[in-house]
Amino acid sequence: MTQTGLSVAVIGGGIGGLAAAASLLQAGFDVQVYEQAGALSEIGAGIQISPNGSRILHRLGLAGALAHRGVRPVGVHQRRWDDGRTLQRAPLGETVERAFGAPYFHFHRADLLAAIASVLPGERVHVGHRLVDAHDHGDRVEARFENGAQITADVLIGADGIHSRVRQILFGGDKPRFTGCVAYRGLVPAERLAHLNLEVTSNSWWGPGGHFVHYYVAGGRLMNFVAVQEEDSWTSESWNERGEVADALRLFEGWHSQVRTIIGAVDETFKWALFDREPLPRWSVGRITLLGDSCHAMLPFMAQGAVQSIEDGATLTACLVQADGDVPGALARYELLRKPRATRLQEMSRHNKTRFHLPDGVDQRNRDAQMATAGDRSIAAIGWLYAHDAGVLPGATA
Repeated sequence: MTQTGLSVAVIGGGIGGLAAAASLLQAGFDVQVYEQAGALSEIGAGIQISPNGSRILHRLGLAGALAHRGVRPVGVHQRRWDDGRTLQRAPLGETVERAFGAPYFHFHRADLLAAIASVLPGERVHVGHRLVDAHDHGDRVEARFENGAQITADVLIGADGIHSRVRQILFGGDKPRFTGCVAYRGLVPAERLAHLNLEVTSNSWWGPGGHFVHYYVAGGRLMNFVAVQEEDSWTSESWNERGEVADALRLFEGWHSQVRTIIGAVDETFKWALFDREPLPRWSVGRITLLGDSCHAMLPFMAQGAVQSIEDGATLTACLVQADGDVPGALARYELLRKPRATRLQEMSRHNKTRFHLPDGVDQRNRDAQMATAGDRSIAAIGWLYAHDAGVLPGATA
C-alpha cells in the first residue's frame, strides 16, 4: 500500500463507487464513501462483467468471491426472433480467459455489489448521506449532506448515477432523451426451465422492434431476462416500476416458444424506460470529477455500463497516484484517458439499438449475412475491449 496523504470522498455506493473506493484504498488513499440510501443495495437483476472489468476486480483480491458468486458462461449466442436460427456464436469461458487473462462473468447485481463491499472496512462506508451541495475552495472540497453532516476532502468523486447530484452541481441539469424502448426484466428459478435444457451462455434474440436477452445468475440458481420492445412514449426513468407479465407476453407475441416460455415462467416483472444522453463536454472541474453513469450513462446494448465504471475507478486511482500534489491535473488526465473510450461505447450501444431491432427485410438479411461471416464477438474483433487494462497508464507497465 502506498501512502498518498490525499483524502477522497466518493459520492455514491453503487458498483462503480465501491469499486473506485476499493482501488483507492488499496493504493493508500484515505477514502470515504457516502451513499444516500439507508443501506447498500442494487436495484435490478443480472449484470455481465467482461475481462476488462474482472481483471481489475481480481487485482482487488476478489477472485475467490467472484468465482463463488458468479456464473462463467461458455459462450454468447445470438439468434433470430421467430425460428431461433443462429446469427452468431462466439466463445467465452476458457477461450476468453486464455486470450485475455481474466474471466467473463454473469452476476446478480446484488451479489457483485456485496463482493466489492466486502473489501471495504465498514467504517469507510456511510449510508443515509444524501448530498446537498459541494464547493471547491481550491485547496480542498467541502460537501454538505441532507442529514446535516459536513465533510472536507482533497478530492470529490461523483459516482452517484444517472440522476447525479454532483453532475448537477458542476454542470446544471441534463436533458435525457427517451429512446423509444422499454425493457421488462425478471428472474426465473432455474428449475422451472429445466425442461428447456438451456446452455450456460449469454443468449440474445433479435427481432423487429425488439430483442430478448437471457442468462443464468446467482450461481446458476436463477435465469435473468431482459425483454426490450419499442414503445411510443414514457415519462419515468425508473428501474423498479412494476410491469405485467401478460403485457410482456403480448409484446413478444409470435416470438420463439423458448422466449415466451421464459417470460411466462416468471412470478413478477419490472419495467424501465431506456433514456439516452449525449456525451458530456467535460467530466471534471478543479478537485471534483465524475465517474460511471454520472458522466457516461449508456444504453445496455454492449453490456459495458458497470464495467466502464469499474475501469474509471482504476484509471482515476492510477492518475491520482502519479499526481505529485496536482489534483486538478490528475483529474484532467483521467478525463483525457477515459472519455474517448467511454464515448465510443456510448455510441456503439446507441447503434446496437437500431441493429438489434431491424424489421425483417433487406437490411436485416444483410446484417445476418455479415454476422455469419464476420461477427463482432470473435477473439480478434473484441480484443480492443477485453484486453484493455484500465489500471495501467500509457507508458507504464502492469
